[in-house]
Amino acid sequence: MKLGLDITPDLVAVMAAEIKAGEKAVSAAMREAGTDLKFAWRGQITQAGLGRRLANSIRSQTYPKVGESLKAAALVWSKAPAVIGAHDTGPLIRSKDGFWLAIPTAAAGKGLKGGRITPGEWERRRGLRLRFVFRRRGPSLLVADGRLNSRGLGVASRSKTGRGKSTVPIFLLVPQVKLAKRLDLARDAERAQAAVPRLIVANWVEDRL
Repeated sequence: MKLGLDITPDLVAVMAAEIKAGEKAVSAAMREAGTDLKFAWRGQITQAGLGRRLANSIRSQTYPKVGESLKAAALVWSKAPAVIGAHDTGPLIRSKDGFWLAIPTAAAGKGLKGGRITPGEWERRRGLRLRFVFRRRGPSLLVADGRLNSRGLGVASRSKTGRGKSTVPIFLLVPQVKLAKRLDLARDAERAQAAVPRLIVANWVEDRL
C-alpha cells in the first residue's frame, strides 16, 4: 500500500510568511517605541525649561539599521549625557579642588558662549579684581568694587571721585550644591517598554489585513 500526503497550502511557505510577518511587526514596533520615547524625553526636557537645544540632543536608532529581524532593538540616547544625567538624578556637586563652588549672581551676567560665567572670565572681561568676603552665616562672596549698570550688571565705575561706586556681589561661594532633579527619564522608558508587546501585535495584525 502506498499512501500520499498533500497539504494545501504549503506549510513551509506558510511558516516562512509568518516569520517574515513577525520580523516586520517586531521591527516596526521597536521603531515606533524608540521614536515615541525620543519625543517623550524631548518633551520632558523642554517642559523642565532646559531648552530646545538640549532636548534635540536626544536621538534614537533602530537595529538592525537595514532590513527586519525578530531580534530588532531600539536605542535612545543623548549627545549630552552628562548634562541630561545630572538633571535626571539631582546629584550633589562639590568643587573638584575641594574649595568653593562659585555661583554667579544676576550682576555677573552670562559667559561668552551664553553659559555660566566663571570668576576668571568675569575678571578678564570687566577689567576688575574680585575680592573675597567671608560670611559666617550664608554663603561667602566674591565682590567687585564698581557699580551696577542700567542692565543690572557689575561693571567698573567711571567716576573719578568715587561717586556711585559700591561693592557689588558677583559670585556666591558655597562648598557644595544639590542640583534639583528636573527629569524622570525612567518613567517614560518603562512606559515605552511596556507598550512593546501591544505594538508588535498591532503591527502583526495590520500586516494581515
